[in-house]
Amino acid sequence: MRLKGLVKKEFFQILRDPSSIAIAFLMPVVLLVLFGYGVSLDAEHVPIAIVAESPGPETESFIGAFRNSRYFDPTLMPSMALAREAMLERRADAIVYLRSDFARQSSSPSGGAVQVVVNGVDANTARILLGYMDGVWADWLSDTAALQGRRPPLPVNVEQRVWFNSRMRSRDFLVPGLIAVIMTLIGALLTAMVIAREWERGTLEALMVTPVAMGEIILGKLIPYFAMGMGGMALSLAMGVFLFGVPLRGSVWVLFGASALFLLVALGMGLFISIVAKNQFVAGQAAIITTFLPAFLLSGFIFDIASMPRPVQIITHIVGARYFVAILQTVFLAGDVWPVIWPNALALAIMAFLFLGAGTRKARKRLE
Repeated sequence: MRLKGLVKKEFFQILRDPSSIAIAFLMPVVLLVLFGYGVSLDAEHVPIAIVAESPGPETESFIGAFRNSRYFDPTLMPSMALAREAMLERRADAIVYLRSDFARQSSSPSGGAVQVVVNGVDANTARILLGYMDGVWADWLSDTAALQGRRPPLPVNVEQRVWFNSRMRSRDFLVPGLIAVIMTLIGALLTAMVIAREWERGTLEALMVTPVAMGEIILGKLIPYFAMGMGGMALSLAMGVFLFGVPLRGSVWVLFGASALFLLVALGMGLFISIVAKNQFVAGQAAIITTFLPAFLLSGFIFDIASMPRPVQIITHIVGARYFVAILQTVFLAGDVWPVIWPNALALAIMAFLFLGAGTRKARKRLE
């Protein structure tokens, strides 16, 4: 009965505090809309400049291959000088230069050559553009050879297959990872300030003189935020699947089970910060630095962990969001792949036990 009363009291406190409801339910909507519609790692309709020294049927055919690609928005320019100027002014991200002997060389066994100049300020986009251009070039050579009734000048005919994200949409990759960031904010940020708020207002001292045990006080505060976190997760899942069309190939129950484990980790971290800080501002800043930023930068949500320096890769093993992001991306895009799910779920369970245990041990029914 005492625990029920504490949970009820905390729910009433949440209802009186619009900021908590906004973080739990409004923030997921805002973040998902921003990342779903406003953030894209795809390179599409990239402006490029094409310079052809001797226009002809072959060059027009090759330029048409770029025009028919959704990745490029080509503009024909009369000289390399104007193309370089367009790149300097950021009106073009790449230059394709076709020499005067392009038609003759493209019919040769080697397939000829095309000069490509790419703006390398954004190295990742530059690599993507080079890959797309190689694809356009290879497809054009094959199509041209087929029309002329000869074998394509390629030693190997590559047939590409993309698994798990066949549409190659960055949205399908970003939205599942964003759920981990959202749940980190809901679980850790709200919980980090809950006990610190009680210290500041002096209400925790009043609770300490009652027969209520410290364990009941902690449970009374964690249960409402656990419910809010799972509610925010359900809202994010519904938006991801129905609004953004992200496929969910695995089990919903596996997804909710893993989410519950990760939410316990976030709540445990927030609880420990709240007990140590005893100040809402300090607790909030500590929660952002120790939970949100690592979840955003070191979880594999956007940046590939395998591409990070070795010392940073080692640090990522203490970031709970790393394991949750791996489960999310697997369940959403590949299905219930248990060799991936079980080890990451076990890591989350261990972290939840450690953080909740440390927070409970640190919490004592005393004023100092």
